[in-house]
Amino acid sequence: MLQIIELKDKNIIETNASGKLGKEDIEKIHPLIHAILDRGMKVRWYFEMENFTGWDLPGLWEDLKMDTAHARDYEKIAMVGNKKWQEWITQFMKPFTNAKIKYFDLEDKETAKKWVEE
Repeated sequence: MLQIIELKDKNIIETNASGKLGKEDIEKIHPLIHAILDRGMKVRWYFEMENFTGWDLPGLWEDLKMDTAHARDYEKIAMVGNKKWQEWITQFMKPFTNAKIKYFDLEDKETAKKWVEE
């Protein structure tokens, strides 16, 4: 499940991922991204992963399509989690976007939020 925590400022999206993400979870982010892009801004995303176990196959496919379509539209992405594979995913994403991407442990989530806002 992907929960939208807050929309900060004009271009920051804060979400919390838990369990498995499905296609419908990824689809609810599309309008938020397009609203930011329509204002001529780049997206900054705080992506917290607490009790997150990954994506189901349709969700993974939708996420890959979205990331590819918007590769140049992200400015910063803070990935916040507590598992080694979540840190690895952060590194894996870097070649596919122009965004600054950084991994933070859950205990450093306030630092991650500040980083996204800077």
